[in-house]
Amino acid sequence: MNEWRLAWRLARRELHGRFRGLRLLLVCMFLGVGALAAIGSLSAAIDGELKARGAAILGGDVEFATSQRAATEAERAAFARLGRVSETTGMQAMAVRDGGAESPQTVPVTLKAVDRSYPLYGNLRLADGSIAHPADPTRVWIAPGLAERLSVGMGQQLRLGSARFTIAGIIADEPDRLGEGFTLGPVAIVSLDGVARTGLIQPGSLYETKYRIALPADRAPDAAAEAIKAAFPDGGWEAKTRDRASPGAARFLDRMGQFLVLVGLAALAIAGIGVGNGVGSYLATRRGSIAALKVLGATSGGIARVYLLQVAVVAGVGILLGLVAGIAAVPLILWVAGDVLPVAPEFAIHPAPLALAAGYGLLTALAFTAPPLVRAGAVPAAGLLRGSLDLRRAPWRRVLPWTGGAGLLVVAIAVATAEQPWFTASFFATIAGTLLLLAAFGWGVRWLAARLPRPRGPLLRLALTGLHRPGARTVTLVVALGLGLTLFVLLAAIRTSIDANIRETIPQKAPALFALDVPRDQVDLFRRTVTGVAPQAELRMVPLMRGTITAYAGTRVADLETLPEGAWALRGERGLTYSETLPERNELVEGRWWPAGYAGPPLVSLDVDLARALDLKIGDPIRYSVLGVEREARVASFRRIHWDSLGFNFVMVFSPNAISDVPHNLAATIDLAKGQEGAVTRALLPRFPSVSVVEVRGVVEQVRTIVSQMATAIAAAASVTILAGIAVLIGAVAAAREARTYDGVILKTLGATRAQVLAVQALEYALLSAAITALALALGLVGAWYVVVEVFAFEWLPDYPAVLGTLAVGAGVTLVIGILGALPILGIRPARALRQL
Repeated sequence: MNEWRLAWRLARRELHGRFRGLRLLLVCMFLGVGALAAIGSLSAAIDGELKARGAAILGGDVEFATSQRAATEAERAAFARLGRVSETTGMQAMAVRDGGAESPQTVPVTLKAVDRSYPLYGNLRLADGSIAHPADPTRVWIAPGLAERLSVGMGQQLRLGSARFTIAGIIADEPDRLGEGFTLGPVAIVSLDGVARTGLIQPGSLYETKYRIALPADRAPDAAAEAIKAAFPDGGWEAKTRDRASPGAARFLDRMGQFLVLVGLAALAIAGIGVGNGVGSYLATRRGSIAALKVLGATSGGIARVYLLQVAVVAGVGILLGLVAGIAAVPLILWVAGDVLPVAPEFAIHPAPLALAAGYGLLTALAFTAPPLVRAGAVPAAGLLRGSLDLRRAPWRRVLPWTGGAGLLVVAIAVATAEQPWFTASFFATIAGTLLLLAAFGWGVRWLAARLPRPRGPLLRLALTGLHRPGARTVTLVVALGLGLTLFVLLAAIRTSIDANIRETIPQKAPALFALDVPRDQVDLFRRTVTGVAPQAELRMVPLMRGTITAYAGTRVADLETLPEGAWALRGERGLTYSETLPERNELVEGRWWPAGYAGPPLVSLDVDLARALDLKIGDPIRYSVLGVEREARVASFRRIHWDSLGFNFVMVFSPNAISDVPHNLAATIDLAKGQEGAVTRALLPRFPSVSVVEVRGVVEQVRTIVSQMATAIAAAASVTILAGIAVLIGAVAAAREARTYDGVILKTLGATRAQVLAVQALEYALLSAAITALALALGLVGAWYVVVEVFAFEWLPDYPAVLGTLAVGAGVTLVIGILGALPILGIRPARALRQL
């Protein structure tokens, strides 16, 4: 304790109030910890809000949903025994405003029919401040988007199916909106009696029925869900509870939160390199003090304790400021994001993510400051007095336990808390591999510079010599430059490739219109109606129904605690179809397709990625529930599906004899010349009031918005990493300042002008930038390809001129930082500097 007290007295006397010399440490800790604190706090706030409002978001404590049928009497009785029940029915429909002499206006809507108990939690609030109680079968309540698109308001009429409704109000707050998930159009709410008037629900129609239940306080939602599944195992019921009211939003937030945490850790790791450089530079300026302490009898351990305390104080301040910034950033992010986030949580401080961010910061500071601290304590007094000419390194046997132990602890905590441990581990392996590759490249640059012919020009010769002379920071600078330029390339390639996919690929491959619930007995009339308006139109029609996978290869889905990675098709109901031929844009990769007129045992063809996720083989059984009846088919083949076509793509395609007897209608895609969508929709409407027609342009706009928001979020998060990379570069420049000061003083003593000294520095950084550009381009493009192709499943369409331009800008920024770092050297007087050296 006495030794630590003495060390603290010495550290406190030497520590400058403005943290002079250790500001880079402060900035790096602030950036890394601030990013992690903001990400963790935002994720915790949204997750807490989803859980707190779970019952209102879901519409009940537990929900049971199925498609194309209502509950049987036995099922209704079982629901009623659990608690208070509310029934809703949802489907796609067309809202029509008659235009009199003009053509009618149509908008695809999500039609939602509710009973008198709706909503069990919360209120259906209207724009005028009143609360709606949908019961009148002649009235409808509509979303603001529908009112705007049809230019209608309260008291006016619109048509749904074959029935007319009077608009009773504009919806301001639909309490279970988030729980409903993604919809193709604004909502229109009617009563259950009202939807019966429309004539839209017929055998084979696509609709979803939900039963929400408000449970007694002593009944657990999970137990209620399990009880219904056990009582009706073949019912095909998809259960949700208030704890996971919006599974899709929760999964997205979990994955995005984990991704952003990894980005934050990458930023912290990169900033750690800057921490090491900054501390090394600071200790180099304290060489005289360390030498004096050594001469006076201070031990290596005592020296290390003094400067460890200084580093701990500054790192602690940086971490504290980062935590404060992370807390303050949450309301700012909520304000900027607006409606992008699923909920807007109240401001609150969440200790767990803050503690985790602080722990990561402390461990990172320890890992990267250990080498310069050990090096400062290990050099003898005589070596310190020789100044910058002493090039001894820290003994790795003393450094490795601290650096390696702290680094492994960071990785262990991140992997243990990750939703996808292997992905997290591979992420860290990629970061480590990239740093090692850049370090090896730096050694290669240094080795090559030492063996190149000497240029005749003195400035270029000095710049080239500076890359390999004793004490050169070439490896550190290459790592810093490589990280910064790689990140510039990475972001530019990701953003331009995603923008190109949204702008070119999706609209070109997408049909003009979707049509749902086309009656099977009116296919010819439907086709004639479309081609009568647009003779060149191309129609593709497929049977469409909904069903649930209940078992595969002897494994019951209900018995699984967690779904296999990539087995998203096991979550709830999926679209089902049958076909005698292989669907378009599907590639058979294994197995055989059934022949025309096949009448043997029922067969099914699966998406190959789903089959791999479930470890299925040809001939394995698949059990599925359709309209509450469980059936079985054998796997006949695996297909690779081109999902980007935006047409009808099914993970399961059955032989016709497997499900063709189930009541169903058809769905159609219609390819048209641009501008004919409205005419075709108006022609179909009078003859097919039950058909819902969706313009794909609107769907593409929704996809464009969602993907653009994701790309923006990634770019914003990665910008912290770029700032950390810039900090690393600044740290590398600062760490080399002493050696460069020595060189500059010698050159000025020999008669060099300030312009010549500056030119030597600029040429050296230009040579380094030129050397690292190709590697940074390759690394950035590889990383961007993985994100675009593997993560987003888009085509690889980067704008190479934009990428190269961004790389050039990054190289220019690098050159400017190097020159700015050399400016203080020009103001040092040779006599004063030589006395210090």
